[in-house]
Amino acid sequence: MKYVLGRLVMLAVTMAAVSFLTFAAFDLISGDPATAMLGTQATEEKVEALREELGLNHPLLVRYGSWLAGFFTGDLGMSYQYRQPVGELLAPKVAVTLWLTLLSFLMIVVVSLPLGLLSARYAGGPWDGLWAGVNQFCMAVPPFFTGILLSYLFGIVLRWFVPGDFPGLEAPGKALWYLVFPALAIALPRAAMTVRMLRSTVVAEMNKAYVRTAISRGNDRGGVLWHHVLKNALVPVVTFLAQTLAEIVAGSIVVEQVFGIPGLGRMLVASISGRDYPVVQAIVVILALWVVAAGTAADLLGRRIDPRLKIGGRV
Repeated sequence: MKYVLGRLVMLAVTMAAVSFLTFAAFDLISGDPATAMLGTQATEEKVEALREELGLNHPLLVRYGSWLAGFFTGDLGMSYQYRQPVGELLAPKVAVTLWLTLLSFLMIVVVSLPLGLLSARYAGGPWDGLWAGVNQFCMAVPPFFTGILLSYLFGIVLRWFVPGDFPGLEAPGKALWYLVFPALAIALPRAAMTVRMLRSTVVAEMNKAYVRTAISRGNDRGGVLWHHVLKNALVPVVTFLAQTLAEIVAGSIVVEQVFGIPGLGRMLVASISGRDYPVVQAIVVILALWVVAAGTAADLLGRRIDPRLKIGGRV
């Protein structure tokens, strides 16, 4: 329990540091948001009035404290570009990106775990070299290029969906079908990496003394693999999958551009271009929270799977 509390405190400290650095970084960027918002209508009086309305005249620490207090109550400030609350603006974007992330992760798990075990079971066989080549190719292809190919093949040639015409979450069935293709583009290289990692860890475990002893006593090789080897091999794989869950969000930023998906990634790019700093700050903090939380969950889950990682026999 002490370790869990320590990890949660570390998560909170990390997020506080990330949020402050993000807030301070945008404060140092040249350019006045009030002037940019007013455009050609900017006068000294109007700029000063708008800066007062937006709270830009207050010191950095005061503005950060106000923003942090609002963050915990769901008030992320007002968008400079859209002139509406950031929370209301991002809520549907978060939902879309979350759907895409979870679908990609599900594909990775469903595909990589059985393929990783199968490739480890028959490691050194006649097809091992061919499989390794295919796996290496899948790891090398970037998601945006795979997304372009999938969009062309299934969208333009086969017309299974209309590229750039995301139906929206109001039609969940159509939205899920549309997200299958960008999720596949994101999942393909990460699934290949997971297969390679699981294969290497399982093969390493299979060469250990306890496995050879179990097989020499007449136990089936497949049974030993499933009941004994898999549990020991899963610890690094679980950690890697948690890291993958965090990195999928970063990959979705590019893929959302390719498929025209109105998620966090697309909003982030548009907000950076428009100098909409409250929106960018909120998105960066949300993504950082996702990454740090996934890493913390992976650490705790790994310790739960492998008791040898526990301190003093307790978590």
